[in-house]
Amino acid sequence: MTSLPEAVIQLVAALGRLPGIGPRSAERLALHLVQSESGFVRQLADALVAARERVSNCERCGALTESQPCPICADDRREGALLCVVERPLDILSLEKSGTFRGRYHSLGGKLSPLNGVGPEDLNLAELERRVPAEGVKEVILALSSDVEGDATSHYLAKRLAASGVRVSRIAQGLPAGSGLEFADELTLSRALEGRRELL
Repeated sequence: MTSLPEAVIQLVAALGRLPGIGPRSAERLALHLVQSESGFVRQLADALVAARERVSNCERCGALTESQPCPICADDRREGALLCVVERPLDILSLEKSGTFRGRYHSLGGKLSPLNGVGPEDLNLAELERRVPAEGVKEVILALSSDVEGDATSHYLAKRLAASGVRVSRIAQGLPAGSGLEFADELTLSRALEGRRELL
């Protein structure tokens, strides 16, 4: 039985580390790439390097951006009194696709998970608490996943922000239990935002 060349094996291993790519898909992609025109492969490699070098997190909200602050934070037409808190930058993209929310965002960089060693100090909470009074935020909308860790994080944030006098609400549970925002369609996200409720 003929084995794959070492360079292809290494490419398969690298591609297999991407989310959603299993061993067979990684092998198919690797074999396709090594048989493609070198110009296409070079263009793909250049695009990967350029995206990694040029895209970073917004210093204010944590969204993926090529400029500081990101276009959402820089847009004066957005409602500064509304701040939507999400777990990750990808969640901002999901909510923006719904076209419903016209406020600003704040990415926590995760959610509380004591079993995985993630505590309050590991999340972007200090910046959130600074932004609320500094930006005149009247309502913080928690758009966290509806699993155990997301619920715990939401309740923790509601208690922590209660002292500031800001209204804290959570998007309606129109999202599947145990799922994240990236799996929801635009209509579900739109209805979830419209049906949010106050936690305390």
